[in-house]
Amino acid sequence: MQNLIQSNSVSTGIWLVLAGLTLLTFSIGEAGMAGRQVMLGLLFIALVKGQMVANYFMGLRQAGFWWRALVLFYFLIVGGLIALAYLMGLD
Repeated sequence: MQNLIQSNSVSTGIWLVLAGLTLLTFSIGEAGMAGRQVMLGLLFIALVKGQMVANYFMGLRQAGFWWRALVLFYFLIVGGLIALAYLMGLD
């Protein structure tokens, strides 16, 4: 029973962090902030959120190292390609 309570507390904490990061990105958009640094910051937040969802809500935290590394590599590749496309579009 204690593990269930602890697990619920961790899940709630992770959910609150995800909600806070979502509100942060929303407020940045509402403030009309723009530019290279803002985009890279928002992309970084998206990558962190994706990794948190994969680890805590998709069960990768208990998976082997290579599964976690594969998902992280996927996020880095996709995020890197998005950043590259954005930065190439600025020129």
